[in-house]
Amino acid sequence: MTETSFPDATVALGPFAVHRLGFGAMQLPGPGVMGPPRDHDEAVAVLRRAVELGVDHIDTAQYYGPDVANELIREALHPYPEGLALVSKVGAVRDAKGGWPPAQQPAELRAGVEDNLRSLGVEQLAAVNLRVLDPMRGYTPPPFEDQLAEMVALRDEGKIAGIGVSNVDLDQLDTAIRLAGVVCVQNAYSLLDRSSEPVLQRCEAEGIAFVPFFPLGSAFPGTPKVTENAAVVELADQLGATEAQVGLSWLLHHSPVILLIPGTKSLAHLEENMATLTLPLTEDQVADLEKAV
Repeated sequence: MTETSFPDATVALGPFAVHRLGFGAMQLPGPGVMGPPRDHDEAVAVLRRAVELGVDHIDTAQYYGPDVANELIREALHPYPEGLALVSKVGAVRDAKGGWPPAQQPAELRAGVEDNLRSLGVEQLAAVNLRVLDPMRGYTPPPFEDQLAEMVALRDEGKIAGIGVSNVDLDQLDTAIRLAGVVCVQNAYSLLDRSSEPVLQRCEAEGIAFVPFFPLGSAFPGTPKVTENAAVVELADQLGATEAQVGLSWLLHHSPVILLIPGTKSLAHLEENMATLTLPLTEDQVADLEKAV
């Protein structure tokens, strides 16, 4: 059995070349992604330790908190290290009950970018992802082309270096590539959910970074989780690794354009996630996992 190394140490993210294991800030605020963290000092320490461990790609959003995640990032890391790519997303806001109402109109997308710039204390974001909504009763989003035109205008003004899209199908991605020249895609994807494989393959062909959300399976109750899959559990036991490390390692092996952004509010969990980079799998192990699900 041949041990493989992770293809390419970095991936292009617009003008940045970032390491393949980044950090997602969604878990930093309080319960329900609302309000301050339970342990403010540890949240700040997690961000600083992540950068110490080589993280140069942080994924966040102004509506995480709202403002909480961005303000923690600013407190922990500003002035930001050279080469740190701060990536955000727009397309929603938060209401007083913790809901996620849509904010999809071009003017709302612009306001979302401005809010991120303000709360992070920067003049430009490395990339901003336009979150495309699933069909919702009683709400019709504006034309996708109009949304992309606003994102292009924000890029032309220098407020964002790159445009990303999230939750897109292949036709939407083709439209975004044609009209906006996207640099990243965020879709649900894991060992157990490869429904976005055609989108991932298109990203590979175009050299576009693919950033999976739900990389260990859906966070919703009652849905399959990679960490509970029998083949993953067995291999983790053989390797003396965690099930999460096995699931994340599989993703890094599966495609050279995949960037991971596992999030946590715990220093111990951060160290565990980052140790995934020391867990290259063999070609047989990668193939066995793929056949087992």
